[in-house]
Amino acid sequence: MRSSCVNPGSQDSRCNPAWRARRGMLVLSDTRGSGPLAGRSCRITDQVLARAFGSRLDRQLADGRSPDSSRLLAARARYLVSLATRQALAESWEHVLRMARGTPASPRAQVAPCGDRVVAAAAEVNELAAHLRAPLPVAARGVAAASALLTDGSGPLYNRRQHADLCEALRLVAAQLDPSVPLFASP
Repeated sequence: MRSSCVNPGSQDSRCNPAWRARRGMLVLSDTRGSGPLAGRSCRITDQVLARAFGSRLDRQLADGRSPDSSRLLAARARYLVSLATRQALAESWEHVLRMARGTPASPRAQVAPCGDRVVAAAAEVNELAAHLRAPLPVAARGVAAASALLTDGSGPLYNRRQHADLCEALRLVAAQLDPSVPLFASP
């Protein structure tokens, strides 16, 4: 295996073990999913691209695509399951609920949530936030589904023409965040 350190004794930050630990490790399978898993270091470009294409990657993960099927999906899943990301997502859901209960949407808001739907789903929003805040590991699919539901302007949270039930959608997402659900889909 080739090292990125040119001079093992140099003070280059890339050779620092703490820097390598922050980069993390991605676990990927072969393209058919039948071979052994392989560990690869998470490159900075993977992290940047995973953030840039976050919505698209979240939809793929929420739809059940395996995080180990590509470097970007693995990097996005790694980001999503971090406790800090999950807590921020829980705060965003709680903010939507607070806004629906009280203050009208900002005049600058391009798309305002359907307040009556959010208030009707308050128990589900609180349950989802509790699952996101739990310190136990959860499947990336569930976190991605929570993020996609929150940011999808054509979904039941924002679109009155959408006939999907927000309460049911939130229950399905919360079920995917249950710590007893396997973290990886079975083949």
